Amino acid sequence: MNIIERSRQAWNRESAAGSEWSIPVGPEVTGAARQGSWQVILTPNRAVPPDWFGELRGSRVLCLASGGGQQAPVLAAAGADVVSFDLSDEQLAKDRLVAERDDLSIRCVRGDMRDLSVFADETFDIIFHPISNVFVPDVLPVWRECHRVLRVGGRLLAGFMNPAFFLFDHDQAVASGTLAVTHVLPYSEPASLEPEARRRWEEGGEAAQFSHSLEAQIGGQIAAGFALTGFYEDTWSDAATPLNRFTPTAIATRAVKPQLPGAASSAPEPHRIPDRYDQPAGQVEER
Repeated sequence: MNIIERSRQAWNRESAAGSEWSIPVGPEVTGAARQGSWQVILTPNRAVPPDWFGELRGSRVLCLASGGGQQAPVLAAAGADVVSFDLSDEQLAKDRLVAERDDLSIRCVRGDMRDLSVFADETFDIIFHPISNVFVPDVLPVWRECHRVLRVGGRLLAGFMNPAFFLFDHDQAVASGTLAVTHVLPYSEPASLEPEARRRWEEGGEAAQFSHSLEAQIGGQIAAGFALTGFYEDTWSDAATPLNRFTPTAIATRAVKPQLPGAASSAPEPHRIPDRYDQPAGQVEER
């Protein structure tokens, strides 16, 4: 089974159907961002602290697996030079829709978040990566690629699920109102599902989801070469899961790519980002 292609198709369907994470912001939101009033989220509810971004205006920002017409347009309206990189054609189309409607500069690349080979080393000042690495079986390549494409001093802002979230069957919990530990971690679809649940999953076409340990999420960033400089937790909603009443379900981190001891202190020449990509990474044509 091609897990990544299944995820692309699943997110195309969700986006076309108007998923919660696929409703483009209105012109009043981008208009306010142009005037300096804006906020974005890495996790379901809590706004990212403004000081996590540093100087945003003029910064080269990669919105990683963040399509849907929500974060990328706001950051572009606030003055950033934004590239939106996402697996889903429909999610990227939402970013283009807002960019064209509100005269924003957003360049779009379709590809797998684990492979940023279309970008040169030290291309970006900021990577904005809201909760999405639940859709890849191994998160460590994501952190390594983020480290590579960030300039020295650049910031990785990432959101991810608390691994304890995956102990439970949340559809069952919402239906019954009762939480019961159901899965052993690490959770991996479809391998972690019982036969009947696996059959329904295979027929349903949902994107495969995977839990990642805190060692992989936080330790993985450190192993990739990052220094963590910020951390917070967030809740979701009772409608999403009864677990919300008992514990935060999401985590956000800010990490910085430090300069190696003895390395030259001069900043690298900025890598020019082509105006528009529409092909998968590795098959990109400038237009």
